[in-house]
Amino acid sequence: MNEQEVIYLYENVATITDKMLSAARDSDWDELASLEARCADHVAKLKAGEAPVALTGALRERKVKIIQKILADDREIRNITEPWMQKLSRMINSNGTERKLHQAYNANQPR
Repeated sequence: MNEQEVIYLYENVATITDKMLSAARDSDWDELASLEARCADHVAKLKAGEAPVALTGALRERKVKIIQKILADDREIRNITEPWMQKLSRMINSNGTERKLHQAYNANQPR
């Protein structure tokens, strides 16, 4: 993969993470998950195809700015999703506990 292709893929990842952030802000979890899968595909392509040769000059600066944007978007997405994930986890655990209690007490009831 040449330098331009690498930058193009990084730009695509940045575009996707921007859309992911919008989806997270809108609580559109299905869209967020779909975009996350697309992002992972692009990152895999980068890992597989990016040459170990360091970029120089303007391309290097562009890559650094893109990565900084991706990381900033990721941080904000996590700030939005982590409380939601904790709430979901508590709900699942609570429902599981309720189900276990129900099963335990109903198992001892005469029929």
